[in-house]
Amino acid sequence: MRDIVRVICVIAVLGLTALGADPKSNSASPDDRNTMVIIFKDGHQQTLSMGDVASIEFKTPASATASGSIPSLNHFLGKWEVGQGNGDNFFITLHSDGTALKSFGQKHGTWTLVNGEARISWEDGWHDVIRKVGTKHEKVAYSPGKSFSDEPSNITAARNTQPKPL
Repeated sequence: MRDIVRVICVIAVLGLTALGADPKSNSASPDDRNTMVIIFKDGHQQTLSMGDVASIEFKTPASATASGSIPSLNHFLGKWEVGQGNGDNFFITLHSDGTALKSFGQKHGTWTLVNGEARISWEDGWHDVIRKVGTKHEKVAYSPGKSFSDEPSNITAARNTQPKPL
């Protein structure tokens, strides 16, 4: 009985080794590592070179949002006129590489798109959000030490000074 178990184990190990020995299944060719395969609902596939892809955007179905759609990253690119919360205005410029500039104070920051709004973190510790509210936009500011989930320090209007059809 012991010999039968030993023989079955050896056969199993040899079989598994043979399955794993196929070089095609273990390593991708250099061309395959830099490609993306899209499989459509009807089953057909399309292979794209990653070098040809500038960005990938996933759209949320219109029924999933109250306004019909969530703004994309491209929606927020450009120069925005926003309020400081004291009646004065300044400008925030959002670049496609994730960098942000403002026209006063510590001018540099980074931004990212989160749930359809632009979240900006400035070097001076302030955090701003530019979001679409109905047909307009607003800038929500959070003072240093506060997070995006805290009560905002001020909320003002925001206007894209370089609107583009998107």
